[in-house]
Amino acid sequence: MQILLTNDDGIHAPGLAAMERQLQRLGHVTVAAPLTEQSGVGHSITYLTPLMARKVYEKDQWRGWAVEGSPADCVKLAITELCPERPQLVVSGINSGQNTGINVLYSGTVAAAIEGAFFGVTSFAVSLEYDEHARYEQAAQIAVALIEQILKQKGNQPQLYNLNLPVSALDQPAKVRVLPMAIAPWGESFEKRHDPRGRPYYWATGMQPAPPDNIETDLSALREGHITLTPLAFDMTQHDQLEAMRDWELKVEG
Repeated sequence: MQILLTNDDGIHAPGLAAMERQLQRLGHVTVAAPLTEQSGVGHSITYLTPLMARKVYEKDQWRGWAVEGSPADCVKLAITELCPERPQLVVSGINSGQNTGINVLYSGTVAAAIEGAFFGVTSFAVSLEYDEHARYEQAAQIAVALIEQILKQKGNQPQLYNLNLPVSALDQPAKVRVLPMAIAPWGESFEKRHDPRGRPYYWATGMQPAPPDNIETDLSALREGHITLTPLAFDMTQHDQLEAMRDWELKVEG
């Protein structure tokens, strides 16, 4: 199986290296990742300037393609130009920090997986709860074992998944919960500061809200120490409203 591996933390991120080592059990892995960290860039793409890509080596061993662009750029370019054959699986991660709730919409990690799904390839975004001393190798072992199980059970149609691991799952057995993403908005706030020259600048300080007690989501399950798996879709059409609006009488004046 041809596998495309990417991330948003950059080509030299330890989570990417750990995932590459573990994915080699499933097939041939091609790495195409951003040259520099691209956290929070969402689904941005490069089209007004040339998209540069070069091979990266570590200790005379080819590491993969470093792309001077976004995670979505990496997947788009790799599938069309860089992979030796069309991949049957796209994996984005392991991200340093969870990607849950509406943060999915900002995440470069998830955007890379969505780009893979655009091409009709089963794709996974994989994230590990932030830890200063993250054990990526252990997290990658768990993640790849789950990916292998999912591939055997999901059916023939390409699917898009968001997989999140809490740090506690590396120390003790954890359940895998299949749950929707939380949709509660973040508490948006900024702290105003001043640089040494007296010029103001702003630092985002918004925190992810506590989920409602009566609704179980990826966010609430992660806080309870569970691994979460969420099937995603990129069709943003609100189909029930679409049907209701077909009978509206809308006229262009003038």
